[in-house]
This record gives sequence, C-alpha cells and structure tokens, in this order.
Amino acid sequence: AVQEAPVGEAKSKIAAGLLGIFLGALGIHNFYLGFTSKAVAQLLMTVLSCGLLSFASGVWGLVEGIMYLTGSLNKDAKGQKLGE
Repeated sequence: AVQEAPVGEAKSKIAAGLLGIFLGALGIHNFYLGFTSKAVAQLLMTVLSCGLLSFASGVWGLVEGIMYLTGSLNKDAKGQKLGE
C-alpha cells in the first residue's frame, strides 16, 4: 500500500477567510497560504498606487476571503486541503 508522507499542520480556512476580508488589500491571506506572487501583486497594487487602487485589491481580497470561508477555495499553495 502506498502511504503519503506526513505533512505539516493544515492551514485554517477560517483564518484565511478572515485575513482576506479584513486585510485583503495587502494580500496577507495569500502570504498566509503561500501564494507569494499573488500576495506581492496585491500588496504592490495597493502601495505603489498610494492607496488609489486599494479598493480594487480590497474587493479582490474580500471575494477570496468569502470563497475560503464557503469552501469554494480550499487548498493552499502546496495543494494541501485547508482545515477548520
């Protein structure tokens, strides 16, 4: 029988969702889940526009946060399923 190698503790979908909702404009939820490129894009979009585009990246984070909480998005950057 093939056994999977043990992996680290699963990231929390609740933490990812709340980070997305409240700090989504900065991409913090994507840093948490290991999606570094996407997180840097959100952070730079907010910072380099002096906050003018923070609405757009904030909505992006809000939508992703809700998707994590509802289970529509349920894996981290390593493909590991999110826990509670």
